[in-house]
This record gives sequence, C-alpha cells and structure tokens, in this order.
Amino acid sequence: MRWLPVVLAWLQLAQGAVRISLKKGLSIRDQMRAAGVLDDFLKHIKYDPVKKFQSSQGSVVREPIANHLDSSYFGEISIGEPPQKFLVLFDTGSSNLWVPSTDCKSPACFNHAKFQPSASATFTPRGQSYNVSYGSGSVTIVLGSDTLRIQSITVTQQELGLSQEEPTQPFYFAAFDGILGMAFPSLAVGGMATALGGMLEQNQLAEPVFSFYFSRQPTYDYGGELLLGGVDPQLFQGDITWAPVTQRLYWQVALEEVAIGQSVTGWCSQGCQAIVDTGTFLLTVPQEYIESILEALGAQETSYGYAVDCSDTQSMPQLTFGIGGARLALPPSAFVLNSNGYCTLAIEATYLPSQDGQPLWILGNIFLKEFYTVFDMANNRVGFAPSA
Repeated sequence: MRWLPVVLAWLQLAQGAVRISLKKGLSIRDQMRAAGVLDDFLKHIKYDPVKKFQSSQGSVVREPIANHLDSSYFGEISIGEPPQKFLVLFDTGSSNLWVPSTDCKSPACFNHAKFQPSASATFTPRGQSYNVSYGSGSVTIVLGSDTLRIQSITVTQQELGLSQEEPTQPFYFAAFDGILGMAFPSLAVGGMATALGGMLEQNQLAEPVFSFYFSRQPTYDYGGELLLGGVDPQLFQGDITWAPVTQRLYWQVALEEVAIGQSVTGWCSQGCQAIVDTGTFLLTVPQEYIESILEALGAQETSYGYAVDCSDTQSMPQLTFGIGGARLALPPSAFVLNSNGYCTLAIEATYLPSQDGQPLWILGNIFLKEFYTVFDMANNRVGFAPSA
C-alpha cells in the first residue's frame, strides 16, 4: 500500500487548490478571418513565434502578438476595490500582468473591459511607463498597483500594467482583455513583481505549484481548468513525468529526442530545448526540421498553413517527444486541425535557436491538450501526465 500516501497527497493538493474554469472562445485568427481582414494583416506581419522568447533591453519589450493569434483559452480575474472584472490569457511564456485602462482611447480598447483607476479605493499609481513592441505597433503601458483577486485568492498591492494605447489590429479582435504572465520573475518587464510571486509572498497558494488541463473537446463555457496551488489526479492518468527547468526565464525543459512514427530522428542528439507555453496554441518546430516533418506527414504548404488530406489523418504517424526520460506521444488527431473539411497541421516553423544555441521547440496548447501539465515553482520543474 505504498501508493496510498502518494494518492492522499495528490488529493490534498486538489482540495487546497483554487480552480479556475477556462473558457474556449474564438481565436484572433478566427475573428479576423470572419471580418475579412486576416489576409491583409498577415501580409504585413512577418514574425517568428520564438521572438516572444528573446531578451529585450530597456523599456521596450518585443513580443509579437502573432504568438497569440490562435490563443483561445481564457479565465476571469478582478482588480481593484470594488473588484473590476477582466478576462485574461494565463500565459506561461511571459511574466507581466496587464489589462486595458480607461485612459486608452484606441479602438482596440473600446470592445474590452477597461480598468478605471479612480473607481478603485486601493489603486496606487507607480509612474513608470513602458512600450511593448508588437509586429503591428506597440502597446504603451503605465505601471500601478492594486488588489488582485482570482476567486478566493487575494493579493494586495499587486503591480500591474495599464495599457494607454493599443494597435487596432489584431487587439480589437482578441477575446481576452489582458494577459497574466506565469513565467519566472526574471522575465518581468521593469522588474515588476509577478502575480504568482505575490501569491507566494502573501501565502495565497496551498502549495507552490499550478497546473493546467486543456479539454480535447472544449466549449466556450468549459475549455479546461487552471489549478492554482494544486494538482487534480482526476484530470490525468498514470504517473507524472518530471523534467527540470533548464533556464529560469521560461518554463523551458530539455527535449531529449523526437520520433516520427517508429523512427527516431536524431535531431536532438546534440541537445534540444522546449518551452512549455500556454500562451502559444500551435506546436512550433525548428525551421531546419520542418521539411522532413511535412514530407513524413504528407503535407503541402499553402497560404492557410500546411494542408493535408483529411482522409489520411488516421494513417499518419504519431509524433513522439522524449522528455524527462519518458516518451510523450501526440496522435495525428492532436495535431491535425479540421475546419469544415479543410485539414491543416497545427504546426509552424521557428527560425531562432534557444539562448544556448540549441534547436528550440515550443509546446503549445496542441501538445498540452494531450498532457496534464504541472508547474512546480519550489523545485523548478515541469511535470507531464496523460490527460484524462
């Protein structure tokens, strides 16, 4: 019965956790396509998803919003006293918390919730301002602090950014109001205190962990769950595989191998890195390997992505990733997107390596839907287990 203490420990973590239901809305890409403006936007935006993870200097932070074109899982927070509600993207690939403010006069702010500092009895202005540079323009934010609430969690004097100006495209089409970053404090713009750091310092988490479950069949009302301070064993199967963080900026782990079907590629024989990013939807592949993957999967590059024959999905090989000594397999059903009978791969190419020069992959929602993911802040490690 040695397993019993382990099971009871997980159950205790689940009982003490704060559970946030994630909504699954239309992505920015879907909204812009419906509005007939996507093609023109993409012609003018040349981005690499890995640029989100490159260091920035001074008061300018470069994080291409195209990283979030396909992000569509959001949850609710509130800021201020009395509370003002916002829908935010919980993003493990960034560290700052920001929402629009009533001072923002850009069209992109008109159809989103805006924070009104004068309506909060607990708001304190900080004065500093930063420009967050995106491919289509820049977001200007000013810093302040106020009470942050996420259900029963309350963090007082939490630092946050308030947007003053936002580019219309693509922010106007975003289903989320702002972003709550969940990466390491060393990544935070201007040395701002992170929301997770505030939760830990003010003893708001039952345990120094958080975990994500993304539903394979999401709806708007239920796209998955974020557990702050715990793990829910009912949301995964088997054991958790742990991998140490290799760089304490992002939730980055070593990728030991990649296999296509039964064939190990050897691409990571000299080392690969993978960033586990809830703010990226797709699975991103280093550019030098993309042609081999397309050939193995029978895909053709088109203006709408890497197209495949929908009838071939079942016969495609799976993609397997070696992490933490385990082999984590993605079936074709996980990485083939079917849009009204038109099928594409949920994959995109990256062109920049990790900061140590190794090939860099990004494991986005496509990967995370298959694996319940635990972020252990005390031990600087990431855990994966097959989703229930």
